[in-house]
Formats: sequence, C-alpha cells, structure tokens
Amino acid sequence: MHIPKLLDGRLKLRHLVLVDVLSTQGTVIGAARELHVTQPVVTRSLQDLEQVLGVALYERGPRGLTPTDFGVAFTAHARAVLSQLSQAARHIAEIAEAERGTVVVGTHLTGSNLLIPRAIAALKAERPLVTVVVREGGTDMLLAELESGRLDVIVGRLTSPSDERLVRRTLYQESVRVVVGAQHPLARRPDVRLEDLAGYPWILPGVETVLRRELETYFLENGFELPQNRVETTSFLTVRQLLVETHNIAVMPELIAREDPRISTLPISLKRIGHSVGLTLQADRRLNPATTALIDILRRTARDLSLSPADLSPADLPSADLPPAALPPAALPPAGLPPAGPAPAL
Repeated sequence: MHIPKLLDGRLKLRHLVLVDVLSTQGTVIGAARELHVTQPVVTRSLQDLEQVLGVALYERGPRGLTPTDFGVAFTAHARAVLSQLSQAARHIAEIAEAERGTVVVGTHLTGSNLLIPRAIAALKAERPLVTVVVREGGTDMLLAELESGRLDVIVGRLTSPSDERLVRRTLYQESVRVVVGAQHPLARRPDVRLEDLAGYPWILPGVETVLRRELETYFLENGFELPQNRVETTSFLTVRQLLVETHNIAVMPELIAREDPRISTLPISLKRIGHSVGLTLQADRRLNPATTALIDILRRTARDLSLSPADLSPADLPSADLPPAALPPAALPPAGLPPAGPAPAL
C-alpha cells in the first residue's frame, strides 16, 4: 500500500482550504468566487493536490464536481485540520483577552426567532465585550461549517442522535401548528377542519427539510394532495410577512406562532409532527468560554419560556475525556385527524 507523504513540504494549507470550499460549492466557478481567485488557479491547485495524493479527488461532469471516495475522505480530514487551526487561533486570542471571546452560532428557522435573540441579550448583559456571530443556513451547510471549525454550536431542530463525531443535546420539545394571519377569514372561526383549508394558498418549507417530508406524509395519510397553490421557503421573515398581508396558510413551530400577535393558530391537530430543539456540537472539541456561557444561557432561556425541561447539564458538554451519549428518539403520538376522503386538493 502506497502512503502519500504529506509532510515533505508539497502539501500546503491552501490545499486544505481548497478541498473544503470545492466540496461545499461543487463547482470550480463557485470555489474561485469564494476564494477570490481565478478559475485556472483553482484548477491548477487541485491538480497539484491530486498529484501529491496520487488519487483523483473529484469526478468532473457537466453539473460540476462530485467527490470521489478519496475526495470525501480527504475533505473530512482537511476540515478537521482547519477546525483545529481555527480553534488554536481563537484560543490564543482568548488567552490574550479573556473578556473578548467570540462565539459563532449556526441556526435556521427553529430557534432563530425568539430563543437565540433572548439568549444573546442575556449574554451581552453579563459579558458585553463577548462577540456573538449568528449564521443562518440549511442543515447540511451548517454541519459542514461546524466540522470545519467555522461554527461553535448549532441551535435548531435535532433530527439524529449523537454519534462519534457530533454531540446533540435537547433544549426543549416543540410542536408544530397550522397558522394564518390575524386578518384571515379562518382566524375568527372556533372550529376549523383540514378540508376547510382547501382553496387557500399555502406556504410550505423547502423540499430539503424534514418538516416538508413530514407534511407530505401527513397530507397523504389524511387523504389530501399536497397544496398546488403554494410558496416554498424557510425564511421566517418571508413567511411572517406573507401571513400578515395575504390569506396564505403556513405551518410553523408553536413558539414562533404564539409570540406574534399578528399570527393566529388554527385548531387543527398536527400531533404527529413535532421535534426536539437543541444544540449540536463537535464531540472532540473543547468549548471556549464564550460558547460555554452562551450554552448555559440558552438552557436558562428555554426554561424561562415555559417549555419542556431541558436534558442538558454541564456534564453533557464535550471535553477531552467525555464521549458523546446518544439521545433516544422522541416518542410521538399518532396523528389526530381521521382520513378525510379520496385525495381532495388543498
């Protein structure tokens, strides 16, 4: 077995950055744009790296680059190295200025509307010189950012248990509700059934989300087709404004719906659709003081919001000698609506 020599000076740090960006972007054009270099520079650097390793990292196709098995493996190692270097730089800075740490949080719709803003406000009240950076994105993008060290923690929906790479800890359990704007004709009705929603436009989460797949299953089990008159988005600001200004119907986490007086919750059961909101961290990374402080405040904030008890304790946080513990999947009751007939369209 031939083992490439990676410490003979030919492998550069820029090569690690390159495969991280290429695996994320999927095209030479996208990588060149993000790295602020020309496409020939990206192509030449990739060729140099593949020559060092002696294998092809990507397959070239009309739609861009697809990582080979070698590419997937090397990208994971590259991101681990970049993560360690990023943490080293942060560690040095925090030692030099202990009260000026930085915590970088990744999030999406769940948690971004109320939990994170309140936790940040509480953290800044205690440590005004700590910098908090919040980045929104899809699950896959946020996980890649976490693994590469560009995020310290992800706050949002938990869809998998902990494993050897990632620690996932629950902050609270949250249900999902059918909602409309306060001016919607259905908002004033005390009894609304699923079939009453036919004829109204819908706002649905994107096809890449777990909630979208759950809603498709829910419609199917209750004998309805997926709404054809729909907008697809995961932007809370877009959803909220459409609800306020139009007669659209949407589905969103209960906490978001109940905190906005311009949004009304309809009395339709979605018992089967719910989720755990919590933290995702790297299992083998020590937390910096700013991240530890924010996690503690996130726990307190979740309790203050009168939500379900959190299962996170200081002992759950990853450290050098503490392996991650798997979380059992939440037990969800069956759907509350009976079948409504032969597939009417919503």
